[in-house]
Amino acid sequence: MHAVTLTGHLDEPLSRWLWLFKWLLAIPHFLILIALDIAFFFCTVVAGFAILFTGRYPRGLFDFNVGVIRWNWRVAFYTHSAFATDRYPPFALRRTDYPADFDVVYPDRLSRGLVLVKWWLLAIPHYLVLAVLAGGWLGGPLAVGYVAQGDDGRVTIAPVLALVAFFAAVALLFTGAYPRGLFDFAMGINRWQYRVWAYAALMRDEYPPFRLDQGGDEPTTSTGARHVAVPLP
Repeated sequence: MHAVTLTGHLDEPLSRWLWLFKWLLAIPHFLILIALDIAFFFCTVVAGFAILFTGRYPRGLFDFNVGVIRWNWRVAFYTHSAFATDRYPPFALRRTDYPADFDVVYPDRLSRGLVLVKWWLLAIPHYLVLAVLAGGWLGGPLAVGYVAQGDDGRVTIAPVLALVAFFAAVALLFTGAYPRGLFDFAMGINRWQYRVWAYAALMRDEYPPFRLDQGGDEPTTSTGARHVAVPLP
């Protein structure tokens, strides 16, 4: 199994209409996550210097940052990235029994040299792919748009993940059932981008696979379990 694990279980039965209001219901989480994500950035910078000089990611900073990503994933699973549960996300960094979870195996040692290049240079191919699949790295500045031309003539592209989640929600609205194929596909995209997030946040040295590991659980086959370490230039 990959050292970065992301799981999500389709929590049926689901309300046909609640997904229309989840953005509103999740506003308290969004406000807290703004502060947590800012703290995450500064903790990552501090951890980067620690890795550069000691080869170790300070355990307290590591656990905090994993908790922040875990919190982001729960809220995303509840809202825009899946709409796959009606259970309100907990206000917690720690692991709980929520149907969506995220975790990273703590590394005993990390490469001092890779810390200088993996978060930008080595991760660029992933950023380019995720710009289309997920709207850029976590929907950030690399986000691009889809087949929609505005009055100013600019063409924007909706990320594939946003379209998949939207079509699943519409199907739920009209049929009362969440298409399992769309859920598995959305999980594959989410799993890809959260692995890259953990890599870019310096948590592991194994290079993320260019692969959609679909489904609610992490793959358990030898192929899905392969770790790839990127050597120093």
